[in-house]
Amino acid sequence: MTAPRSFHFAEALLATGWAENVRLSVVEGLIAATEIGAAPTAADERHAVALPGLPNLHSHAFQRGMAGLAEVRGPADDSFWTWREIMYRFVDRIDPDDLTAIAAMAYVEMLEGGFTRVGEFHYLHHDRDGTAFADRAAMSAAIAAAADESGIALTHLPVFYAHADFGGAAPGHGQRRFINDVDGFATLLDGARAALSSLPDAVLGVAPHSLRAVTPEELGPVATLAGTGPIHIHIAEQTREVDACLAWSGARPVQWLLDHAPVDRRWCLVHATHMTDAEAAAMARSGAVAGLCPITEANLGDGIFPAEPFLAAGGRYGVGSDSNVLIDGTEELRLLEYGQRLAARGRNLIARDAGRSSGAALWQGALDGGARALGAAAGLAAGNAADFLTLDMHHVSLAGRRGDAILDGLVFAAGRTAIDGVWRRGVPVVRGGRHIRREAVAERYRGVLAKVLG
Repeated sequence: MTAPRSFHFAEALLATGWAENVRLSVVEGLIAATEIGAAPTAADERHAVALPGLPNLHSHAFQRGMAGLAEVRGPADDSFWTWREIMYRFVDRIDPDDLTAIAAMAYVEMLEGGFTRVGEFHYLHHDRDGTAFADRAAMSAAIAAAADESGIALTHLPVFYAHADFGGAAPGHGQRRFINDVDGFATLLDGARAALSSLPDAVLGVAPHSLRAVTPEELGPVATLAGTGPIHIHIAEQTREVDACLAWSGARPVQWLLDHAPVDRRWCLVHATHMTDAEAAAMARSGAVAGLCPITEANLGDGIFPAEPFLAAGGRYGVGSDSNVLIDGTEELRLLEYGQRLAARGRNLIARDAGRSSGAALWQGALDGGARALGAAAGLAAGNAADFLTLDMHHVSLAGRRGDAILDGLVFAAGRTAIDGVWRRGVPVVRGGRHIRREAVAERYRGVLAKVLG
């Protein structure tokens, strides 16, 4: 048991909006009460501003180790598909201990960048020769160990991956570490559930990788294995994928999924970059969350999400760090808005309503959509985990700001350099902008990378 704690903030973004002189009482990691207009007491830990931590709804933690390794010009049609071949070569070299070290580094950086929960879309399951470990969930256990070491909240999404392309094509050599049949995947999920059992407020879901990697006959049983947990799937990330889906089924990927699967608010459609306006509106009506990863989508040259028809139909979105080439919650939000501005040649587009702050719209949208996608409540409200970040209000880009103007300054000017502290379940994991275990985690990470890349 942990001792009750209390925090006092001059300003805090609560579930009900901005409030002044806020006291948060925390008991056993949960917010027991919020008081507005409260005078600070000697027992309170005092800070200027508190924000709810962001959910990172889509991560492949192991890819942190290859950040920057795919930035050499390839063939004339260099694209996601050529990047994928580099990823296959990198993943061939990683064992469970390596994965723990790499994932811990990624999770440390996520916490420093304002993310307090991660959705780990985890498809690296087997040994380097493609055979299952004696414990099928050994690599999931490595992810759980990294989450425990860093302190980040974990929504674990083991991936079902069985095929190389639409129509059940046989997997290639580079995919051998990912492959399961439905029965083997069910066993893996049981092991993953056990691996998560000691983590506070961990969530287990499932992730059918994509319509390329899962047949219609497999999709239903895999989704059923989620129980009441979240279901995530990559979809419509590249135009080549759309063309191949049309050739296979006569329908575009999002259209096919909505027509053939019980897509609802438990689903997260990751990327969904290439949709018609009709698909975007239909996806919004389904309740599914759009899992947007602007930094990775830009890095891979995927394209820009059609936000206007999706948001006009009431769609929800969250953001994720995906390939972890750069881990920064504020940068994901900034690039999401800037991508829309470049595509539409306009400004303040995600906010939509006149007079609304773009920073506030982006933060609240990513908070609400990300929490739904990851199956865990978020926000500074009684009963929720005490997951929050504090800001350095001496930062020059936050000078004189109040309320939503703080979020505009944070997202569009200061970025992560203004994040001073991060708390998980009321316990500090970041102080002075640095994770409390950064040095030990980074040292182990450097050793693993020297081995893997050597």
